[in-house]
Amino acid sequence: MEIPKTMRAWRVHAYGQPSEVLVIDEVPVPSPGPGELLVRALGIPLNLNDIDRITGENMLVPPPLPTIPGMEVMGIVDACGDGVADWQGKRVVALAKQAFGGFAQYAICPVTATFEIPEEIALPDAAALYFPFHLAWLGLHDRAGLEAGESVLIHAAAGGSGSAAIQLAKLAGARVFATASTEEKLDLCRDLGADVAINYTDDDFAQVVLDETQGRGVDVVFDNVGEAVLQKSIHCTAYNGRYLMMGFASDKHYADEKLIVPRALSTGNLKLCGVMLAYAPAAIAPVMKRGMGWNFVPDTLGQHIASEIHGLYASKQIRAVVGRVARFEELPGAIESLGNRETLGRTILGMG
Repeated sequence: MEIPKTMRAWRVHAYGQPSEVLVIDEVPVPSPGPGELLVRALGIPLNLNDIDRITGENMLVPPPLPTIPGMEVMGIVDACGDGVADWQGKRVVALAKQAFGGFAQYAICPVTATFEIPEEIALPDAAALYFPFHLAWLGLHDRAGLEAGESVLIHAAAGGSGSAAIQLAKLAGARVFATASTEEKLDLCRDLGADVAINYTDDDFAQVVLDETQGRGVDVVFDNVGEAVLQKSIHCTAYNGRYLMMGFASDKHYADEKLIVPRALSTGNLKLCGVMLAYAPAAIAPVMKRGMGWNFVPDTLGQHIASEIHGLYASKQIRAVVGRVARFEELPGAIESLGNRETLGRTILGMG
């Protein structure tokens, strides 16, 4: 397929609310550098982190404006940079370069964060599986070492990573406590396998957990909400439990602010586990550690997780949770709905 010289892309020229600042521009199609791929989008998943790229909040290194937000894409590799020619024509899911550039007809994606996806997984599911299931797998298995017979508290359980975590936790043989804000969302949690579904707007989730566990608490807390649930979640974590710090959806300003009280950890006799979904090859990881202090996930583990997830999907042991498929042109309203917690599962932009 011949690659056009220009493409349509949603860009931000000044930071603000999505419906006010996102505009569709005609821009040049980018060229992949060494180790990079040019992916022609077939489906674009929306993420909460994308909102920060639009509003200008909570970014470590803001890019120069105008910029194309969008951190994730599913599509076909139409061009390859040096060293990765074997990816040509493959059907993939990928994180966009530096978590920008995904809201466009074409996106540059590093091969390290790109995974081939079988033809048997059709859209929109093909675009919905990557980020939430990789993140949930890393938290529950790589960090927490979840075992059969243990219990897990999953916050924002009707969202992308929450709905994935329910399914993976149940497959591991765990008892699942799920929190959500509406009956519709709680029904979804139960349908996915949650044993106890808690409406956190009506009930004190910590007290429900303690009552249901005879005062012991849960073995694992899957927290992608952050500050709003932190203290109560620590309160209902069991002895030697694992607290997974997955994200900061309630208020991302706390991502870089003092939040954890050491005494709460020591008196809780629990383990605090950070989880960041960012892959790097073995040769690059030490360089990133020295330069940034971060520990990146080995790309070999990413390939293993992708294989596991695709196998579970093929055998119908898990399912993608897609609440809405919107048109590319509907992006501003669709991402505002995501930010307002009005969505179930994932929202996918279709490019057809």
